[in-house]
Amino acid sequence: MNIRIALAGNPNSGKTTLFNALTGSNQFVGNWPGVTVEKKEGKLKKDKEVIITDLPGIYSLSPYSSEEVVARNYLIHEKVDVILNIVDGSNLERNLYLTTQLLELDIPVVMAINMMDVVKKNGDQINTKELSKQLGIPVYEISALNEIGINQVIQACLHPCACETKNIFSKQIEDTLSCIENQLSSIEKKRWHAIKVFERDEKIMKELNLAPDQCDSIEKIIQEIEQEYDDDSESIVTNERYEYISTILSTCYKKNNKGKLSTSDKIDRIITNRVLGLPIFALVMFLVYWIAMGPFGTMMTDWANDGVFGDGWHLLGIGGSQYEQAMEQYGNSTEIIDGFMVEYGNENMVSLLELDALKALDELYNLTPENTQISYEVIDEETLDSEVFVANKKDLEKAIHEYTNVEYKQAFGQPDTSTYGIWIPGIPVLVNEALEKLEVSGWLSGLINDGIVAGVGAVLGFVPQMLILFFMLAFLESCGYMTRIAFVLDRVFRKFGLSGKSFIPMLIGTGCGVPGIMASRTIENENDRRMTIITTTFIPCGAKIPFIAMIAGALFNHSAWISTMCYFIGMAAIIVSGIILKKTKPFSGDTSPFVMELPSYHMPTLKNLLHSMWERGWSFIKKAGSVILLSTIIIWFTTYFGFVEGTFRMLEEYELSHSLLASIGNMIAWIFKPLGWGNWQASVASITGLVAKENIVGTMGVIYSSSGNVYHSLSNAFTSVTGLSFLVFNLLCAPCFAAMGAIKREMNNTKWTCFAIGYQCGFAYAIAFMITQFGNAITGNIHYMGFIISCMVLIIMLYLIFRKKGENKC
Repeated sequence: MNIRIALAGNPNSGKTTLFNALTGSNQFVGNWPGVTVEKKEGKLKKDKEVIITDLPGIYSLSPYSSEEVVARNYLIHEKVDVILNIVDGSNLERNLYLTTQLLELDIPVVMAINMMDVVKKNGDQINTKELSKQLGIPVYEISALNEIGINQVIQACLHPCACETKNIFSKQIEDTLSCIENQLSSIEKKRWHAIKVFERDEKIMKELNLAPDQCDSIEKIIQEIEQEYDDDSESIVTNERYEYISTILSTCYKKNNKGKLSTSDKIDRIITNRVLGLPIFALVMFLVYWIAMGPFGTMMTDWANDGVFGDGWHLLGIGGSQYEQAMEQYGNSTEIIDGFMVEYGNENMVSLLELDALKALDELYNLTPENTQISYEVIDEETLDSEVFVANKKDLEKAIHEYTNVEYKQAFGQPDTSTYGIWIPGIPVLVNEALEKLEVSGWLSGLINDGIVAGVGAVLGFVPQMLILFFMLAFLESCGYMTRIAFVLDRVFRKFGLSGKSFIPMLIGTGCGVPGIMASRTIENENDRRMTIITTTFIPCGAKIPFIAMIAGALFNHSAWISTMCYFIGMAAIIVSGIILKKTKPFSGDTSPFVMELPSYHMPTLKNLLHSMWERGWSFIKKAGSVILLSTIIIWFTTYFGFVEGTFRMLEEYELSHSLLASIGNMIAWIFKPLGWGNWQASVASITGLVAKENIVGTMGVIYSSSGNVYHSLSNAFTSVTGLSFLVFNLLCAPCFAAMGAIKREMNNTKWTCFAIGYQCGFAYAIAFMITQFGNAITGNIHYMGFIISCMVLIIMLYLIFRKKGENKC
């Protein structure tokens, strides 16, 4: 027989951490309301017949938010065997308010006081035996983070005792509740329903469907109490609950530094300062992106791209330094020999070089005049940039010596990196060798090498940077800093028509836009909720990180400023959109209030940080193995097949302009021409990005890998201005199909969904257009008609921002 345990508690009390510890689940742990918007279920690791439900964090059982509605409906209407009430020991008074309500549900309750390690560190004392006696329920001390005391709690839940009903209100209120109970015949949880009726809870009144005479009789009783107390019924109940809680705490709770500022409070004086708060936030985010996208992140990505998905790498770097020394000694010997061979050699000599290098090189040296000079070209393998040098016969002699020297290399010619240390071949090398052994056909080899490996590899190559970014964001979220940013940004957002609650979905959206959009359910005001849904995906999600890194690497020398700028461009887009939309009739109205607890700062455990990092990263990798894999196959097929002179066939590298993909791209390229990148390659990449934003990188990897180094090809296809325009457009335009589906579900209205997607695309197009036209004007490539139109777009946008509310009657 299954036993159902419901985890109930305030936000930030440690419910989800305890849920993960008990079930082995991988629910995300955060430090803000709305992390758990819906109930989550799992089975106890040690007993699969025990079902544990993680309810959303709530402050009370009043239906003021979507979380409270979900939690209350589950506790009232579902069969729950026991409630495990998680209480934050460092904030006992506020947490006990919910406890007093749970005790009224006629369901056994077990209390677990969490964060006792923090309580003891602060020097506070909680007498759990006295608290258990006062409340009439079992009370245990635990630390969910360190998994201390949770076995005792579970044993108590498996053998629950019936709760002792206590009269916590004054005699007048208790008498009134008794009168109301008498009116509620044959109803379960009669005392709880009576309290809700006394509070005039509309949802409960509607469910009870009382007769008119009963309603009149009850209303008369309530009004008499309200006149006697000179307060409304809900406030009366609230005050009496807190009086009861204060009485309990006076006997079992002793605070050490009462009235003194805690360490967290002292830090908050700086972090949440009106003047310093935003600059500190900007600095922190720059450091996060600088570490992830800068030298350290770039080093890891270079290893992934050039090693794992390239030629290969030296295991643990063994042999790397020897190879670099060998290359330094060898220098440009091959290029010098090739240059003299072109000038003074012949075809026989070139053929002989492979069969008898010593004889061929000796002949070349003898045919070379004494006082001659030749020019030779050196091409950088990374960027494909070329540089021309001059060499004489003495340089040729040295080059021949190094070419034939086998003291520091195993064969004639340039040193082979795989012969130094422990060399691990890259995936493309291994795949190519396997395909050659199997003697597969050309088209299948092209599909696997140039399509799947090149496309998926181009995306997965950025996983190290993403994991670093996710790790640092998880640290900021877990330690409590991001909660403060929601508080700081509330002051900013409120001035522009948004609530600080809007930042929470945006913060969650840094991992994936879908849960970010779903988190908008925590916003009660419907207009604010819709506005948040529309603007949430402006913040770069994890899927956009590879794209940002690719553009930053190819066009801006891996600058961390570009990735940081993308984050703040998203923030600016949200603020500008908030101002514009709030001044229209469909979004007008007062901003919803934002009340949020600031939890104490604490050092998160490495296990939780790695867990959070891996969960986000693994979801990205899974997408690369499904959606992106399928997309790259389609992209490769449409890139390498097409009609040439009326014949449909596989194309050569120089014929890609005749491909099916090129035909599709050319049909839509005119749309993006005003943005400066109206070619079929960029147009197609933007469209495939609607399937999944990672597809932009995969598409680029397939299309541009045919012409050599992808970064070099991109630097030839884009200028810094058009590259920035391309980047910003794909950051701000409509999100992937999965996020669009989430928008449709949350909007629950086709017209609003179409408006949201249309607004995102229109806004992105306008910003990208202005970047291109103003950028070209600054760099001296002005297009006068485009510049004039961009000025008009800017004027219109400024008008929409600064016009007075109510000016637009639409």
